[in-house]
Amino acid sequence: MNSVSTGVAVPPGPPLAEPASLREVMARFATGVTVLSVGGENIHGMTANAFTSVSLDPPTVLCCVAHSAVMHDAIRSAGHFGVSIMGADQEHLARFFADKKRPLGPAQFTGVDWAPGPRTGAPLLSGALAWLECELSTSYDIGDHSIFVGDVVGTGRSGDTDGLLFFGGAFHRAAAAR
Repeated sequence: MNSVSTGVAVPPGPPLAEPASLREVMARFATGVTVLSVGGENIHGMTANAFTSVSLDPPTVLCCVAHSAVMHDAIRSAGHFGVSIMGADQEHLARFFADKKRPLGPAQFTGVDWAPGPRTGAPLLSGALAWLECELSTSYDIGDHSIFVGDVVGTGRSGDTDGLLFFGGAFHRAAAAR
């Protein structure tokens, strides 16, 4: 039996779900698609859908990154990150930045239209629906991932075009409200 700080005995809970089962269930949850980025010496980009806003006041977001991902150490080293929110016509970029075989470092941005964020220098992809620049405020290690919480220090948006969603293991188009 486990005990909690109140001293009350708590029986053990049910076993945790298997990773494959969790993956199947979470595939039923539609998410937006982003490309996280870090500029500077450890320039890097990575497709991510584990991203959400946390607070409007103060403006705060979070992203989750596997410990094994290059982006994990890049965010920790840089102390900041950029987020490009992908439009439906940017599926090719989402696939590219998700490909573990792409070149690393500056070479991964060759031929990709981007601009350095004015506050962090993180690459922000041209044509994205919107972008954010974030200063890392804290992180939490949970299982095989870290949750990176960022204070939003810059934002921008483009026109009202369709968004890119990930659902059921595939990319989909989300119609913009018109």
